[in-house]
Amino acid sequence: MSDVEDDEDAREDLSDVEKDEDLSDVEEAHSSKDEGESEKIALHLTKETICEGLSLLCRTGNRLGHAFIRLDLNNKGLDNIVAISSYVHIRFLDLSHNYITDLSPLATLNHLLWLKVDNNAVASFKGQPFSELPYLQWLSIATNRLTDLDGLSGPALESLILTGNTIQQLSGFQKSHFANLVTLELREAHLDTTNGINLPNLRKLYLAKNVINRLEGLEKLERLTILHLRDNQLESLDGLSPNMKCLQYLNVRGNLIKDGKALQSLGHVSQTLRGLVLSENLLVAISDYRLSVLMILPQLERLDKEPVSPEERNEVRRMIRELDEEEIPEP
Repeated sequence: MSDVEDDEDAREDLSDVEKDEDLSDVEEAHSSKDEGESEKIALHLTKETICEGLSLLCRTGNRLGHAFIRLDLNNKGLDNIVAISSYVHIRFLDLSHNYITDLSPLATLNHLLWLKVDNNAVASFKGQPFSELPYLQWLSIATNRLTDLDGLSGPALESLILTGNTIQQLSGFQKSHFANLVTLELREAHLDTTNGINLPNLRKLYLAKNVINRLEGLEKLERLTILHLRDNQLESLDGLSPNMKCLQYLNVRGNLIKDGKALQSLGHVSQTLRGLVLSENLLVAISDYRLSVLMILPQLERLDKEPVSPEERNEVRRMIRELDEEEIPEP
């Protein structure tokens, strides 16, 4: 089952949470260039190519004229985009599947709201213009050559996709640089820990297909509603924090969780968690697996994408009642 299905299940499980139609399956959408594409000759951007990609005519900011605000330069074989700097009214820009290393010509596009630079050759955020784009709200720079976050900031960014880069540490995610960030996708990025994300306003965090073996720093994510950790190396869920008072969906499918002891930290989020995915862990082979999970999470609505049945809920209530009675001391 793909990450697309996992994301859809997250949204189904969280029917009372705002739907995010922009969530994408970056696992497939940001795949590397195929062999035929890698043989293309890199080109400089020309005015003719720009004119071919323009669309969406709108009023300019001063209300005195009209300009095209969308530009699609996807898969044009580009390695230089200097010519774009004079198109200052662009708000939506797709530069995916090219050979671009330098994004500095975008500094003049100060009306930019949406930018996609997937499958290029950007190796560093230093010298890039993101701090000079005051209205940029959505940025995807997946499958480039990034190794760290030094130099990245986004005062207005709400969604950031960095999947498929070789980023091993998250120390650059401080609230002073990303005060408005609510969605972060960093799949397939060689991370071994969740530590380093100090973003109290973050709502959705996607870290699937890394090598994460420990949960750290999550107490800072007080408004997180979705935490996606599929296909990592977690042996326990120690690190979940009582400060995570909004967490409603947790996906740890395909990790290394063996027994119920590894789930005890789920008690910290038992009041809010509504959807949990534990499939493809050794734990699921244990008899009465579902009931043992529901004993920790009696408010859970879906476990491994299957709704909790009324019969299961009644059985858990009975088991909890019996445990409570055993703990009452005799007079």
